[in-house]
Amino acid sequence: MHKGNKTGPNRPDPINPDTESRACMKNRLATAAAAFAFLLASLPSAFALDKPTGEVILTITGSVSQTNGDGKSNFDLAMLEALEQHKTKAETPWTEGKPSFDGPLLKAVLEAAGAKGSKLVVKALNDYSADVPVEDAFELDTILATRIDGKELSVREKGPLFLIYPFDTNPELYNEKYFGRSVWQIREIEVVE
Repeated sequence: MHKGNKTGPNRPDPINPDTESRACMKNRLATAAAAFAFLLASLPSAFALDKPTGEVILTITGSVSQTNGDGKSNFDLAMLEALEQHKTKAETPWTEGKPSFDGPLLKAVLEAAGAKGSKLVVKALNDYSADVPVEDAFELDTILATRIDGKELSVREKGPLFLIYPFDTNPELYNEKYFGRSVWQIREIEVVE
């Protein structure tokens, strides 16, 4: 009886030591995939929406998957400021000169809420609302301004949130159509499928 190297499903081939058997490779891949799946399942979702610790200034309703209260996505100022921010310096019909507006990109807010839809109904404190195509959030650098010239927007200054279009980089947006969508004193955004 010859007692040389034996080959098998979990042993390297002695004739070609650079290759492993297919069964061994499949076992390793299956083990790695199972470990990765377990790790993902055991961690809290990286996209889970935390509960606000401050005053809620924005509620997103409708077709949202990341909620933090009663099927809604609620945000306080700190949560909004933790999202991807953008700054624009633009002339608007409602301000003098070219103030700078800072705030999260609208698309970052919608992504945080897990929003899926074709239309946004943006609602103000005084119940004014405007329909905004969701494309405006993803194709334009629209922001939910929280600050003007570095100062937090008060209700008197059209805050706490003001939907600002990139009038500075897209002058063709400077018209009545987009002025009507530029809601200020925003309190809620409803996502419609």
